Amino acid sequence: MIISYLAVTALIAAAFATDIRKRMIPNRLTLLFFVSGVVYQLISFGTQGVTASFIGAASGFLPLLLLYAMKGIGAGDVKLFGAIGAWLGWLITLQLLMYSILFAGMIGVLLLIARVAWIRSAIRSLANRTPLVRSRAMALKEGQGKRNEFPFMLAVAPAAIALSLTLLP
Repeated sequence: MIISYLAVTALIAAAFATDIRKRMIPNRLTLLFFVSGVVYQLISFGTQGVTASFIGAASGFLPLLLLYAMKGIGAGDVKLFGAIGAWLGWLITLQLLMYSILFAGMIGVLLLIARVAWIRSAIRSLANRTPLVRSRAMALKEGQGKRNEFPFMLAVAPAAIALSLTLLP
């Protein structure tokens, strides 16, 4: 099981780095880890391991496919959890998924609080009619149609750390 944890740690680290830098998780990365997870399970546990690997992959892939369909996350995140499931099985994958969603919710609340504070600051500054304020107010007006987005890996990485702390003996 330690090999599975190390593999998933490497996968999450690589996905985190690319998601933060490029706002995407490469297909090559998720495919490599999915295939290697299935092969590892085959070598370690035979056909039962392959079955468990596919069930784990489905447990990570399918729930996030729904979030992707609702435009809540990117396709790379869906494939990432499929690859994680191939290595860790269904139970730990679903636990990581739940932790990640909780962390994403906390990040969302923090972003909302920061945005409300920024809006209040801009409104107060607008009352003073300073040139800096007008530019901030224009930026606020221009950004009204944009969604607040952040890379899901900002939630997955701390979720993985928190989950690993609960799994330690």
